[in-house]
Amino acid sequence: MLYWLFELLREFDAPGSGLLDYLSVRAVGAFVLALLIAIVFGRRIIDKLQLMQVGEIIRDLGLEGQMKKTGTPTMGGIIIIISTVVPCLLVGNLSNIYMILMLVSTVWLGSLGFLDDYLKIHAHNKDGLNGKFKIIGQVGLGLIVGLTMFFSPAITISEGATVQSFGSNGNPVTEISYNGNDHQVKTPATTIPFVKNNNFNYKWLTQWMGHGAHIAGWVVFILVVIFLVTATSNGANLTDGLDGLTTGCSAIIGTALLAMAYLGGNVIYSTYLNIMYIPASGELTVYMAAFIGALIGFLWYNAYPAQVFMGDTGSLTLGGIIAVFAVLIHKELLLPILCAIFYIEDLSVMLQVGWFKWTKRRNGTGQRIFKMTPLHHHFQKAGGTVEAIIQKPFAAVPESRIVIRFWIICILLAAATFVTLKIR
Repeated sequence: MLYWLFELLREFDAPGSGLLDYLSVRAVGAFVLALLIAIVFGRRIIDKLQLMQVGEIIRDLGLEGQMKKTGTPTMGGIIIIISTVVPCLLVGNLSNIYMILMLVSTVWLGSLGFLDDYLKIHAHNKDGLNGKFKIIGQVGLGLIVGLTMFFSPAITISEGATVQSFGSNGNPVTEISYNGNDHQVKTPATTIPFVKNNNFNYKWLTQWMGHGAHIAGWVVFILVVIFLVTATSNGANLTDGLDGLTTGCSAIIGTALLAMAYLGGNVIYSTYLNIMYIPASGELTVYMAAFIGALIGFLWYNAYPAQVFMGDTGSLTLGGIIAVFAVLIHKELLLPILCAIFYIEDLSVMLQVGWFKWTKRRNGTGQRIFKMTPLHHHFQKAGGTVEAIIQKPFAAVPESRIVIRFWIICILLAAATFVTLKIR
């Protein structure tokens, strides 16, 4: 809204009317606004949730300090959603297709998570929304994003023209240049790590289909989008078990994605760094700046000991936002490194359940790989044994220490993601 207002003022040559033309100014503004909204209005929202008796129901799993959290307000993801959306509406370009898709994704997944939390608390349904309906909602969003990227003429990438030249010392230098709209194409290409000129096209997997290879490549791409949205959203949901864990990890991942979006959306930087240039995608930096600001503001209340939990309203939304954002900047195949924490949490649950069922059928007694899943609870639980691997008991690790260590791992993974792009 402010973006369009400044556009109108520029027609009258009003002083400062061109300020919001600068992407960096709008991104900083979005970050500050989101941070202030989360901190200032977050307290009011928490108080309102307490009055409404929207408290977390805690099952006693024998974890240290666990039962003290009973009654802590949940559904705090509302704070993150509001603090992200409002700045985008104020300083974002709402005619930009990338911004529109991110706002739709935020509201879509926020509504899905809100319904899940509502059923748990107000309908007294401990399981919340049926798992298959969550999957349907996540698959639906993946279809919306994938099909929009296929049909929208506003979503393209620019392929560089490689020019061989010689530097001042006589050594060959490869330069990449973009010539306006001449090289803008619509293709399901994406960035992959370690490979020089690292663009991978999904239609390469379907070349055997002849004339139908291009469409089939897009179908494969859409299936990948659906899988990543579902896996990342559920992974963030499972990771949300300790105070500040998912919030901090998401902020770190978001910072890495913001850098990628800014570089890939700028023709000069993308040319210099020899990375994929995505026209008009620079607007995503405004969204991600607001998202990071909202997370840091929410962490003000969510850090140990938490005064509010995000609930599924937040956790389902965070993972989905990260996945959709990565897809839009064509970096989705970097997510297994960048979001490894989320996927490992996913995998720990699947391994635990699968091993328990298999050993129960085979021996009559189910065994466990971890003391408890998702994985962060394994470190939190005192005593016991890891039956399938070793018999040595572990002492419980304090919750705050687990969270900080997971954050550190997340920072290392973010750094490793950039390293994979450099070592090509």
